[in-house]
Amino acid sequence: MANSSHNPYSEAGVDTAAGDLAVELMKSAVRRTHGPEVLGGVGGFAGLFDASALLGYERPLLATSTDGVGTKVAIAQAIDKHDTIGLDLVGMVIDDIVVVGAKPLFMTDYIACGKVFPQRIADIVAGIARGCSETGTALVGGETAEHPGLPGLPDYDVAGAATGVVEASKILGADRVRDGDVVLALASSGLHSNGYSLVRHIITGAGISYGDRAVDLGVNGLTWGEALLEPTRLYTSPLLRLIDGIGNSAGGGVHALSHVTGGGIAANLARVLPQGTWVDVDRSTWSPSPVFRVLADLGNLDLTATEGTWNLGIGFLAVVSADAVDGAIALLEAEGIATWQVGTVHVGGLPAGGGAFEQGAKGVDGGAVRLVGAYRTDSPTSGIAADGAK
Repeated sequence: MANSSHNPYSEAGVDTAAGDLAVELMKSAVRRTHGPEVLGGVGGFAGLFDASALLGYERPLLATSTDGVGTKVAIAQAIDKHDTIGLDLVGMVIDDIVVVGAKPLFMTDYIACGKVFPQRIADIVAGIARGCSETGTALVGGETAEHPGLPGLPDYDVAGAATGVVEASKILGADRVRDGDVVLALASSGLHSNGYSLVRHIITGAGISYGDRAVDLGVNGLTWGEALLEPTRLYTSPLLRLIDGIGNSAGGGVHALSHVTGGGIAANLARVLPQGTWVDVDRSTWSPSPVFRVLADLGNLDLTATEGTWNLGIGFLAVVSADAVDGAIALLEAEGIATWQVGTVHVGGLPAGGGAFEQGAKGVDGGAVRLVGAYRTDSPTSGIAADGAK
């Protein structure tokens, strides 16, 4: 007769009891993201969200996004710090939705790991929940999948998906952009969640340990690992307030937004511009923070060589009408986000000379963008060790 205490699944490397404990540890954090629109509790087969508010829209369009955090998770694993990687995930997922002017509604997450360490999983989800709370998003469900023998025992990866809503007549994008519109840069908090494969390659090549003090970064005694885990800035709520504050009509206000993620500044701005337009982004309007300069120096790279990889101090770009510039800057500065003008939208043929333009990134046949001039070398505008911009 078979031994009833024998658990072949556990012997195969899957600990369902650890998974159940992780859910218990994360429940309170997840519940704090729930408003009256969320039906049911944590642990159901499906998350339920009351969409009755959409009846108040003339033509509601659902916006959706999915993303991960990339190899930044390797640094979190290296120093055993997991409470901020969830903020990065929210930044990568939710901040893509606001690009079209959408208000986020709900999000789900997915964590794949070699072994479930309950407190670690709970820390990751608590970070996701914190980001959801900051962006007004309900965390309605998720999955933690234990995959013994695939990733290493301490390894994990995270991904998420979210849904938001925007009135059809208020969608932001290339259709609204006009000749003479101004491009505003919104400061990043640092590297955010892109380009970490290059970061790790540089750190390894320089013989630096993540536990070493990052003296060159000027981060008040933090280690390299801690400094490089600086969370991604969340822009959704400030940008929604900006849209409400200055409007987004075809005639004025906010016309387009761009999230500076993989591909860098030029490629991502080009995606939200119409065909036949171009922008010169002026490097002399800001000074990338020490984290970018130090890493580039360690890798024997010129900063310009990293422009297609890192955000270099700009986390978001807003294309606004010329008459809305002062108001937009004032509103965003009041939100604690350093904001400045980096360029102007032009219509017509591309100017000769001055460097190559970025066009067609991510399969979008949009406008053309290039970076011109030289970066300032004074106090940084953004990022780690910046003047109050974290």
